[in-house]
Amino acid sequence: MTKDPAARPTDKTPVAHLGMRLEDSLHAWRDERARNRGDVQTVLPFTGYGSTEWVRVLGRVILAKPGYFDGAEKSMASKAIADGIRGWRNFMSPPVNKATVTVIVGDQKHVVTADRGGVVDAVLPADLQPGWTTILFRSEDGEETTAPIYVVDPAAEVGVVSDIDDTIMVTALPRPMLAAWNTFVLDEHARTPTPGMAVMMDRLARENPVGPVLYLSTGAWNVAATLTRFITRNLYPAGPLLLTDWGPTTDRWFRSGQAHKRTQLERLAQEFPDIKWLLIGDDGQHDEEIYADFAQRHPENVRAIAIRQLSAGEAVLAGGRTGRPGQTPVQVPWIYAPDGAGMARQLAELGLLTDEG
Repeated sequence: MTKDPAARPTDKTPVAHLGMRLEDSLHAWRDERARNRGDVQTVLPFTGYGSTEWVRVLGRVILAKPGYFDGAEKSMASKAIADGIRGWRNFMSPPVNKATVTVIVGDQKHVVTADRGGVVDAVLPADLQPGWTTILFRSEDGEETTAPIYVVDPAAEVGVVSDIDDTIMVTALPRPMLAAWNTFVLDEHARTPTPGMAVMMDRLARENPVGPVLYLSTGAWNVAATLTRFITRNLYPAGPLLLTDWGPTTDRWFRSGQAHKRTQLERLAQEFPDIKWLLIGDDGQHDEEIYADFAQRHPENVRAIAIRQLSAGEAVLAGGRTGRPGQTPVQVPWIYAPDGAGMARQLAELGLLTDEG
């Protein structure tokens, strides 16, 4: 019998990267073991954001014991503190590939699908008032969790996007060890806040109360709870975390952190075309290059770029300094300082903060 030629694979048939195949096999094995233990699908909720007409909801579907969040507070910040979820526990909880999740926004019910790593990242229509609100996640197994959403005021003119590692927190670890530390140690008490940064960012939030604050990092989603605890404990303004997933892609073993940051900034420019962003980062890796490139493409969306200068020891651990980037549009000012106090003085000169004398 002659086989149908149409059924034969061709040279153009996409072949999954070895890393993806190995990851899928590992997830399937862990999924089966977790199910045998009686674990059920549960959504780890992350802080989302949106406008009065749409919301971006974020979460991660894992297998965990029933009632994983029982007894916790309903807000994400208090929940993260109350249950003290350690990074290793989130890392070891098996994610659910392509899980179906029901999301309730106001009185509207939506069904979304998680990605291969269990991450839910969806934009849904909404009719909401500016400020903080909550949405509800319901897993296929009926487990319910709530997530906070920051609804940006249409009157907002300035927002803040800040890096995390070596910007708002001092890690004092070589970059090759940072991922392992983030995953398996991840006690927020072991992190040191950058001097003066929390005060400076709190002033920015108080003097610009309708402006959104977001934290952009190359960290993985499994560290979100610990980073939320760190931000809350050290009195940084509350805001969504824009993290990524370390897993393999169709053509490489690990996702690109730089590409993640560039993509998220481009997305913010499209979502909030009338907002000018204060971009905060450090000079230890690629923040200067990424921010400069974004300012070249979207000068109308950048109010200023603030770069924390690492100490000599921090720069060595970070793998050196990147060097200042090339020219950017003259209407986008750059400031450099080693701490929040130095940044605050220069931001006051730019009119982004009041001068406290």
